[in-house]
Amino acid sequence: MKWIGALLLIGTATLAGFEWSYRLTKRPKHIRQLKSALQILEAEIIYSQVALFDAFLSVSKKIPNPLRGFFASLGKEMQGEAVDFFAVWESQVDELIRKSSMHENEKEILKQFGRTLGQHDINQQQKHIQLTIVHLDRELEEAIDNDRKYGKVAKSLGVLSGVFIVLLLI
Repeated sequence: MKWIGALLLIGTATLAGFEWSYRLTKRPKHIRQLKSALQILEAEIIYSQVALFDAFLSVSKKIPNPLRGFFASLGKEMQGEAVDFFAVWESQVDELIRKSSMHENEKEILKQFGRTLGQHDINQQQKHIQLTIVHLDRELEEAIDNDRKYGKVAKSLGVLSGVFIVLLLI
């Protein structure tokens, strides 16, 4: 019976380490997807010159989850009557951060971007999108570095901490 408990404890700690490593690996992917989505949004705003909610719905059809849900929800919530865009944007950004592997830095970048979205002419909007992409590039580099540095450490730490706890309890 002791051995079963020990194996379960080691397995749980190992899974926690692998989950941490998985989130480190997913963060760069999610940032890349966000950059692509912003580039698509830029094209929709500049070349198609559609309403913002139509641009969000169009973007949502061209990208994978969790960003698909983010842009689809934005588009749907904006289709109705007059809404407070920034309140909708903030709530959707919070939901996106919760569902994805992105961190607080990306959350702040997105919230800052949301404050300018739809407030300026097309040229200024393009500049704001490009500035947001530059900020995301910086975060992408950091995310890649963190994955390289801590990805294997997280897996190893999960296994070793499970073994350590078992040894302490035996």
